Amino acid sequence: MPMVLRPPRSDDESTLRRIHAEMLDEGFSFLLAEGTWDEILESVARDAAGEDLPPGWVRADWLVAEVDGVPVGRVSIRHSLGTGFLREIGGHVGYGVAPEHRRRGYATAMLRLAVERLAGLGVEEVLVTCDDDNVGSAAVIEACGGVLEGLRPVAGESPKRRYWITAR
Repeated sequence: MPMVLRPPRSDDESTLRRIHAEMLDEGFSFLLAEGTWDEILESVARDAAGEDLPPGWVRADWLVAEVDGVPVGRVSIRHSLGTGFLREIGGHVGYGVAPEHRRRGYATAMLRLAVERLAGLGVEEVLVTCDDDNVGSAAVIEACGGVLEGLRPVAGESPKRRYWITAR
């Protein structure tokens, strides 16, 4: 069965909180929000609608990547590069695959679907970034047509690779 990207649902809580805890150990915030599950779902819905956004946020879709009914990861799709952080470091797309589902091509599928979604929103050039030392993510971005523009230094962190993907 092909991958689908969909909003999180009420019945996802235990699985997505488990993945969040596992990935926090790696320094990756899977959920991007805190609170009760209802509060998290409300935050996701507000972000998707572009309503009551926190300072420094843009309209964005936070979607679960699902294969055969199983959540395997998540993707964040920013509709614009409307902040300095996004233009320099964050980019249009952020994604993460749950540890038990890695090395199966899911990150590549997630990024391809995210680029298609952005193309549907009228975005022609998609910025995707990764840590300079994240060889796996760099390979995913390049497999999706990413062209390396260069590196951006980040205080106290690994520099970020900046890639552009032409959305079709």
